[in-house]
Amino acid sequence: MDIQDIKNRFGIIGHSPLINRAIDVARQVAPTDISVLITGESGSGKEVFSHIIHQMSARKHGPFIAVNCGAIPEGTIDSELFGHEKGSFTGAHEARKGYFEVVNGGTIFLDEVAELPLGTQARLLRVLETGEYLRVGSSKVQKTDVRVIAATNVDIFDAVREGKFREDLYYRLNTVPLRIPPLKERKEDIYLIFRKFIADFTHKYRSPSIALDEEAQKLLINYSWPGNVRQLKNIAEQIAVLERDRNVTAQILMNYLPPESFASTLPMRLNTEKKEDFSERDILYKVLFDMKRDMVELKKLVAEIIQNGGNAGGLSANPQLINQLYRDIEIASSEENQPKITIHQPASTHQPNFDVHHAEEVEESLSLIEKESDLIKKALKKHKGKRKLAAHELGISERTLYRKIKELNLN
Repeated sequence: MDIQDIKNRFGIIGHSPLINRAIDVARQVAPTDISVLITGESGSGKEVFSHIIHQMSARKHGPFIAVNCGAIPEGTIDSELFGHEKGSFTGAHEARKGYFEVVNGGTIFLDEVAELPLGTQARLLRVLETGEYLRVGSSKVQKTDVRVIAATNVDIFDAVREGKFREDLYYRLNTVPLRIPPLKERKEDIYLIFRKFIADFTHKYRSPSIALDEEAQKLLINYSWPGNVRQLKNIAEQIAVLERDRNVTAQILMNYLPPESFASTLPMRLNTEKKEDFSERDILYKVLFDMKRDMVELKKLVAEIIQNGGNAGGLSANPQLINQLYRDIEIASSEENQPKITIHQPASTHQPNFDVHHAEEVEESLSLIEKESDLIKKALKKHKGKRKLAAHELGISERTLYRKIKELNLN
């Protein structure tokens, strides 16, 4: 089966050399039993390639299952993958088969594999090397014949360096690396894919066809698409359903695109400012740190004026004004956790010049770990310990919050 036939069968659109190369690698590795690690940004189509590899392999008549490792709580992931015996833990009222037992003879796709706990990674490594595993609560060795295809949207080698992912498992999974290019690297395909989605949705909802003018096409192609094909599909569906003007201009299209994700290389003038991709929390931290730095600099300036006898930078200053400025700064910085500066003056105050013997600065700790810990505590307190709501408030998964609580010892 050639590359175009694969595209037609699995609904892949585009002629980019990068996507053609990825399809060719999948086609060549499919007939083997080699483990494959698929990497690529979120929404780029990694699961589609797992189906290509399975359907073009000798296991195509066997079972196939896709498992989102990041969506399964850490306490139950071993049971889900490897099964458990009756009574092995609270709630285990009967024995249960795991995915590796159910999919025997087929293929298992482990999405977000970098989210696996280290203990589960050790179990997975044993399956890959020997085909053996143990059910939770059992000492009987089970055998399975399963091909593993893994995927991740993070730099897994960074996770290895940070000690969050086993190096031996990384190399065992990464026997054949398969990288799916993001949309921003295959711009020649973006408009083709958008037209296909628009045609599908206008037919599905029986709505009039959509046309993009030239400027709208340029905007579509040069947009960064952080959500890749998944985001492009969602935008196409929104336009097909909601847009009354079926001749879409660049201005209309901008209403459907999050402005914070605009690339800096847009080919036309837009009434939008370039924005850095900071979260609201990051911006707040930056503002607070800048204010604190300005306050510290102001205190240094006052100390310098005092040390120079009421002169700084060649300019003389009124001692009364200096004293007033110093008192104002002390009042402004008297709140808890504000930077402190202590000026020791001589006992005699009748002289116009000041003599500073000691000036000390104590700045607030800017540790991100402490800030992260404080935010998690506040979110948990706000939602009365409900981790799901707290995770939503923090913009992270419940599984990630669970891990952070353990790492930061917040129990």
